[in-house]
Amino acid sequence: MGNYDYIIQKVSELLEIVRDFEERFPGRKFTLDGHLLGSIGEALANYYYGVDLAPNNTKTYDGVKDGKKVQIKITQGNSVDINDIPEHLLVLFLRKQDGSVFEVYNGPCDWLKDCKRTKNGWYSRTLNKLLEEDKRISSQDRIKADHPISKWEIGIRNN
Repeated sequence: MGNYDYIIQKVSELLEIVRDFEERFPGRKFTLDGHLLGSIGEALANYYYGVDLAPNNTKTYDGVKDGKKVQIKITQGNSVDINDIPEHLLVLFLRKQDGSVFEVYNGPCDWLKDCKRTKNGWYSRTLNKLLEEDKRISSQDRIKADHPISKWEIGIRNN
């Protein structure tokens, strides 16, 4: 079994456990987040884009592709938080219902320097705003996918 198949199988198992918890404890949300979801996003970026992953806790970027330092974000929600302005930003969305992965944003983010930081010092961007920014990115400014990945659309959400 290849790394991608293994990741997809294990993520599907995790999502099934989450669904079981949510059925057993109505009104409670059990979301994959934090380091676990971030590491899943990095593994998926390695598969889909061939990003060479940097050592854990490397400041401002998670890997390198085509000479670009890439910060990888993945979410199951409606926004992402970004601490520093990376050279290149790749934002992915994980759909809980079936484990499918979508590209939200893929490009440089100089535009981020004009955005206000939250009271916690982060840049918080909704997926809708990232999608708007993504439409302005030229193909030569994107990292190329090694495997097909669908583009996220506004109607794709988690329950």
